[in-house]
Amino acid sequence: MTASAVSAIVLAGGASSRFGGDKLAAQFAGRPLLERAVEAAAAVASEVIVVLAPGDDRALPEASVPVRRAVDPERHGGPLVGLLAGLEVAGEPVAIVVGGDMPTLSPTVLAVLVRALGATDGADAAVLVERGATRPLPLAVRNGAASQAARRLIGEGERSLRRLLDALSARQLDEVEWRGLDPEGATLRDVDRPEDLAGMPRVGRRT
Repeated sequence: MTASAVSAIVLAGGASSRFGGDKLAAQFAGRPLLERAVEAAAAVASEVIVVLAPGDDRALPEASVPVRRAVDPERHGGPLVGLLAGLEVAGEPVAIVVGGDMPTLSPTVLAVLVRALGATDGADAAVLVERGATRPLPLAVRNGAASQAARRLIGEGERSLRRLLDALSARQLDEVEWRGLDPEGATLRDVDRPEDLAGMPRVGRRT
């Protein structure tokens, strides 16, 4: 699997209610959270799709590949709705999915997810496991299977990415397969509250 066959979907349509403001514009290590997430996703993809809430007309960060927007069909409808909105406009058969509030993603780990999905027959998703628990983001998916499952689940009233993983055949990457590339587990960290920023691993040159 090469980067040219991968779309990146950045979920950025949440309400930021626990943060108390626009967390995607909050600064981490001198740059906005959304910009950092887009940069990391762009390193392993041929395009980046930022999924925003209806009416959010913010300027999108620039990256090394084209960056375009998709709009949630309902305001703050949940991550599964946002993912489907991104998948519907994605141009590649495989997508790497991240949160816009994940500023310390490792492109190397994202690439491992994509490669694991491509190398596993019968798998429609690839996810990281931390301390025995499957983490819903970041996530690599096959567009066709994920779109079909997401539409069905949303029709049943589901909004959770975990329910999508339950519905797909997922390749789970145990820590031994990725932790050596990201010893602090920075790829899994997201920001819900302002104090989360203080606990983020420091970042330098991306790997």
